[in-house]
Amino acid sequence: MPVKNRFAELLPEITAWRRDFHEHPELMFDVQRTAGKVADLLREFGCDEVVEGIGRTGVVGLIKGRSDSAGRVIGLRADMDALPINEATGLDYASKTPGKMHACGHDGHTAMLLGAAKYLAETRNFDGTVALIFQPAEEGGGGGREMVQDGMLDRFGIQEVYGMHNMPGIPVGTFAIREGAIMAAADQFDIVVTGKGGHAAKPHDCIDTTVVAAHIVVALQTIASRGVDPLKQVVVSVCTVATDSTAHNVIPQQVVMKGTVRTMDPKVQDYVERRVSEIASGTATALGASAVVTYQRGYPVTVNAVEPTGHAVKVAQEVSGQVDPDTAPLMGAEDFSFMLNERPGAYIFLGNGDTAMVHHPEYNFDDDAIPFGSSWYAGMAEARMPAA
Repeated sequence: MPVKNRFAELLPEITAWRRDFHEHPELMFDVQRTAGKVADLLREFGCDEVVEGIGRTGVVGLIKGRSDSAGRVIGLRADMDALPINEATGLDYASKTPGKMHACGHDGHTAMLLGAAKYLAETRNFDGTVALIFQPAEEGGGGGREMVQDGMLDRFGIQEVYGMHNMPGIPVGTFAIREGAIMAAADQFDIVVTGKGGHAAKPHDCIDTTVVAAHIVVALQTIASRGVDPLKQVVVSVCTVATDSTAHNVIPQQVVMKGTVRTMDPKVQDYVERRVSEIASGTATALGASAVVTYQRGYPVTVNAVEPTGHAVKVAQEVSGQVDPDTAPLMGAEDFSFMLNERPGAYIFLGNGDTAMVHHPEYNFDDDAIPFGSSWYAGMAEARMPAA
């Protein structure tokens, strides 16, 4: 396939970009160096327009095809931010910034889309316009939402959007995707339990918030086990429990719990939000305490539209021939969902081989995946806007 051959030629150059990004990780919206290099390279490639500062620090590059008979605009998205993790890979190009690491492969996503941009600017073998979307703050900051709210989709007339993420455990060169929900909605909650503190030797004079909190943690497990259809996916996890005392002999006045909820169905999401509050407050009241729940909805479900998913599968088959079109959904979340809520499109996984899982201090993006990812990005533009 010509696209794949060209990216094999470009592999050393794209790899160099990727490793430079890896050495200089940046968090959330504070991606000025990364975004600046992206914008400079896009201009160097000859993009027709490069716009910075979208969604705070996002970058969009436009490449016009040889023709534009129907006014088609296809968006291709990559994320740029890293994670607050100390790297433990020992690589020559390991992070130079303590406490920051590209532990999710966004350096690879950015480099692959840059490779596709260089190829598309060289060839322009399509009828329409490609919008190259480089997004900040995927890791919890909602950069995708920010770019949408900044008017990106309307401003550039983007009609469809496609995104990709590497995935350890899948062989390099293999793609995986599914129609419908592919990644979960991610919500979070805080529960503040207030009782009556005192001396641990006199529990009868207290209202023990640690006991109340323990009952709440256990009771919350009934949401998934007894409140939701077993065929529906749901996760309710209490992840931190902190008291206002660290002494061995003090019953704390207050306990704060933090947790996450993952769902694939909006009705289940509504149910879980209601039950977290009911269970926490009801359990606390039954034990003589009180509980205040703050529930915050985060990234929505990532939903692949039917026809775009078919297009994504076809291009992946042309690139590698190795495609799982019905992969299991993941309970992780992805803020590309905000773009898919506004435009039809699809999100696909690309194998990263037998590596540490994403968000692990020993994770590393496999550069051998670059030709496949860049080929898919470029192939989506050419397939959805075939040359007139």
